[in-house]
Amino acid sequence: MVVGLTGGIGSGKSTILKMFSEFKNIAIYMADDEAKKLMHTSPEIKTRLVSEFGKDTYINNELNRPYLASIVFKNKEKLALLNSIVHPVVNEHLQNFIKQNSDKAYILYENAILFENESDAFCDKIITVTAPEEVRINRVVKRDNSTIEEVKNRMKNQWSVIKKTLQSNYIIDNKTLKHSKEQVLKIHNSLTKRTV
Repeated sequence: MVVGLTGGIGSGKSTILKMFSEFKNIAIYMADDEAKKLMHTSPEIKTRLVSEFGKDTYINNELNRPYLASIVFKNKEKLALLNSIVHPVVNEHLQNFIKQNSDKAYILYENAILFENESDAFCDKIITVTAPEEVRINRVVKRDNSTIEEVKNRMKNQWSVIKKTLQSNYIIDNKTLKHSKEQVLKIHNSLTKRTV
């Protein structure tokens, strides 16, 4: 069983992921981390990114993230192009990961843009993490050293919380650690009862 974990930027998915990682009978796949690794290691992705975004996309064979971000987060077409290059390779990588971990109770598949890139199609169940918008903006400004405007631009490229929660099986309201931990345990128990 594949369980999608998503939520808007700054909702606290990483915190929730850490809580799930304490369960030893599951496997975790973090789409963003794997995409970053593949953007450094996949010759297919590298060739296409340089072709579409220019030679400044990589400096000394390292991905120039600020350069790429400055292009794609202001332009929906360019973001869609980036996603169309990276996501098929990541999806293939995910399918291999699922096969390799078929003995686990479930695979927790963390993806910030699960619905936006139609990766929800791989999931049997979906968990969405929510938090108030002001809290989310403040978290990202502190975490990424971004401006409020930069964070809002990134938010515009994600589905609204309402749209995500309407298509989710579980919702984690990430206000306090204690409350979140209780919700994670309840969801894990529910999921493992179904797979036993």
